[in-house]
Amino acid sequence: MGRTASVDDELIHARLAAVFRASGYAGASLSDLSRAVGLQRASLYHRFPDGKPAMAAAVLTSMETQFGDILQPLASEPDVAEGVAEMARRMALVYKDGLMACVLDTMTLSGAPQGIRDQATRLARTWLQAMSDAAARAGASEQDAQRRARAALVRIEGALVVARVLDDSSVFEQVLGELPDLLAS
Repeated sequence: MGRTASVDDELIHARLAAVFRASGYAGASLSDLSRAVGLQRASLYHRFPDGKPAMAAAVLTSMETQFGDILQPLASEPDVAEGVAEMARRMALVYKDGLMACVLDTMTLSGAPQGIRDQATRLARTWLQAMSDAAARAGASEQDAQRRARAALVRIEGALVVARVLDDSSVFEQVLGELPDLLAS
């Protein structure tokens, strides 16, 4: 019978994500990653034999799961505006009201391997498609729905940067509050 892990994968991924958010892919040292997780480097390599690329991929895979939960109301809520508002509420929780960096942004800074950049791109496209589908359900043409989704993503990502730089979550809260009008009107 195998040994029970002393730290669960979800917690490890969250701790690794915090380092990648703060330092980007290239800036995240193995010492920082090991310290954040609370495991010796050998134990970290045991969990991630391919090293930092595998850790980054695991973080993005974990984010894909988290984003599935965040985006779910866009497709399941009969009232599109309510679904967008619920997505925004969930997003506020994940991004600590805008004061936490987006891992999609920091993971794609220079130095990230192409596979990591590709995984982040797929996640961003999934996010765009979910918002575009919601806008289309609200009556927007396909072209307008895609435009609205891109505008929403640009506003969200921009608000994350501004909120963090100014240490003012009201910027992010404002953008999230405007999303139902942008995507569902």
